[in-house]
Amino acid sequence: MPTEPPAAAPKKRLSPLLAGVLGLVVGAGAVGGTWAVIANQEPPAPPTFTLTGAFALTDGATEDDEGCSGTGGYDDIAEGASVTVYNGAGEIAATGNLGTATYAAGICLFDVSIGDVPKGEKFYQVEVSRRGKIQLTAKEAESGDFSATLG
Repeated sequence: MPTEPPAAAPKKRLSPLLAGVLGLVVGAGAVGGTWAVIANQEPPAPPTFTLTGAFALTDGATEDDEGCSGTGGYDDIAEGASVTVYNGAGEIAATGNLGTATYAAGICLFDVSIGDVPKGEKFYQVEVSRRGKIQLTAKEAESGDFSATLG
């Protein structure tokens, strides 16, 4: 019997070429898998704010059972009338409606609150019932400083 144990066969090492190809395949698989996961995700929603303020109708205002509204040439001004917010490029950014109205001293005063207005513009324009656009800076729009008068 031999006195020494048999020598272990030397372990085979990967050739540098095979190691490089294996690394390339694993890396490409990881990158491809990451792209597949990212491609199927919704992009994050842009930050938004609620434009708030007031709209006053000073001519043709009349008190009625539902608060107040316009008469004559102002009959399109009432609770629920459309309010459109435009971005700096003149595209529609958000829409809503005139809110609750109160009547005092011949004036209808409407609450304005338009949600989900995207942030990031230098200025915005607000239009009530196709009556012309009022321009606001981003700071005015975001801080609730919208105020407009018709009549």
